[in-house]
Amino acid sequence: MARAPLSAALAFALGLTPVAADPESVTYSNQIARLVQQHCQGCHRTGEIAPFPLVSYGDLYSRRDKILKAVETRKMPPWKPVPGYGDFVDSRRLAEAEIALVRTWMDAGAPEGDPRDAPPPRRFPDTWVLDTPDAVLAPDVDFEVPAGDRDLYRCFVIPTSFPEARYVSAVEFIPGNRKIVHHVLTYIDTLGQAAALDREDPGPGYTCFGGPGFPPRGGLGGWAPGARPAMLRDGVGMLLPAGAAVVIQVHYHNRTGASEMDRTRVGLHFATSRIDKRVRSIPILNRDFVIPAGAERHVVRASYTLPPTWNVHAVSIAPHMHLLGRDMKVRVTYPDGSMRPLIWIDDWDFHWQGSYRFATPVALPGGSRIDVEAAFDNSSGNKRNPNTPPKDTSWGEGTTDEMCIAFIGVTVDAEQLDHHPTYGRAAAKLP
Repeated sequence: MARAPLSAALAFALGLTPVAADPESVTYSNQIARLVQQHCQGCHRTGEIAPFPLVSYGDLYSRRDKILKAVETRKMPPWKPVPGYGDFVDSRRLAEAEIALVRTWMDAGAPEGDPRDAPPPRRFPDTWVLDTPDAVLAPDVDFEVPAGDRDLYRCFVIPTSFPEARYVSAVEFIPGNRKIVHHVLTYIDTLGQAAALDREDPGPGYTCFGGPGFPPRGGLGGWAPGARPAMLRDGVGMLLPAGAAVVIQVHYHNRTGASEMDRTRVGLHFATSRIDKRVRSIPILNRDFVIPAGAERHVVRASYTLPPTWNVHAVSIAPHMHLLGRDMKVRVTYPDGSMRPLIWIDDWDFHWQGSYRFATPVALPGGSRIDVEAAFDNSSGNKRNPNTPPKDTSWGEGTTDEMCIAFIGVTVDAEQLDHHPTYGRAAAKLP
């Protein structure tokens, strides 16, 4: 049966050039180039993490069959949350109409169309998007990523020397080598534990996997290709305690065939006006579990009930498992018994994990219960299983261990910090 062409009304709703019923009117220059610029080129361009660019008609035409399969199976662009289970900003998920547009183009023979109809090339910033940061955190020297090391996690410890606590309004990330930096996460250490781990491991930083190897005092967000920095809303900030170290965990994915160098930078924009509320992280976790060897679907649950007087709003959520993880659901049950889904990752991939920001903060009144349900595959059929043959697996920091956590970023409704910065932007630079 022939596939139905995309209607003009549907294309118009997507903000694309309207098309007639004739599939031949869908061309690369008119529609597909715009779609690829929006959803693909964050990774698929020269010098970025993707294995090939998608910036020209020839790039797409030579891989047209693979591209159609990738978008129809939703392998690409990578966006793990299932729709309807939480509403998030910066979604990379293709709409059904956008997938239909690609399919219609393919049915027409993937024509280029008139190059004069193509949009101008998309420009990507090489430096800071939100103006020059107040502080830039980076290792002192470059780190060498060996050839063929496809998935290496390295933590870099960056000390700060601020005499007072600072509140951060926005964080920007600039990968030093976009060909190999897969994603970046940050953690805060106030006890010197990260520095001790660094001293035990030769070279810049130390090797880490599931987490930073110590209990963090929070974090400053993370980055993945395509992510855009944004200021927190007025009056809200992330706390950077006085004298704390910021640990930058970089996931390297080196497929270049040669060793590569990297020095990723993190830019901090400090609050310059009154801060009323601090972004806090609530970990809903379960450390007491064993995933039996051979189990194809072993469910682990975790739960946390907010104190009756602690009314909060959730601003972000970050599920976390390791290589045996298959799916995770997080939902809230309100005091009146009603329920609301927060997120569902139905095809967990440790190498595509992220922190997701709610489009609108989610109210969590006191007495609300947050439940996590995670499923793990510890069978030999799981290609990501690090153990051959499978072994009983429990909580731990290592590659062959597992975790079951959902981090909920919240602000406390009643909080009135009344924190007024006493320093100017120029004085906020790191020494």
